[in-house]
Amino acid sequence: MLKYSLVAPLLICLGGLLPACGGAEIGEACETRGSQDECVDDAICDLKGTDETEPVCLKVCNDASECAATEDCNGVSGSNIKACTPKK
Repeated sequence: MLKYSLVAPLLICLGGLLPACGGAEIGEACETRGSQDECVDDAICDLKGTDETEPVCLKVCNDASECAATEDCNGVSGSNIKACTPKK
């Protein structure tokens, strides 16, 4: 009986950790430019603009029509993927 009474708290604790496994949201900090592993699906880590020094997760795109009106679809450093970045 004791064995089963420990299962419920363990499952609750593990369930609380699962949302943290999804990666950083778009706009949140990340570390490795060109990496998609640190970000949510359809996002990649890179600098948001040329004056930025800290990388963030950016929305992956194929062309500018997938980005906001204030953004362009540009290549990401260290990859062959494009992401939405602020227009210059």
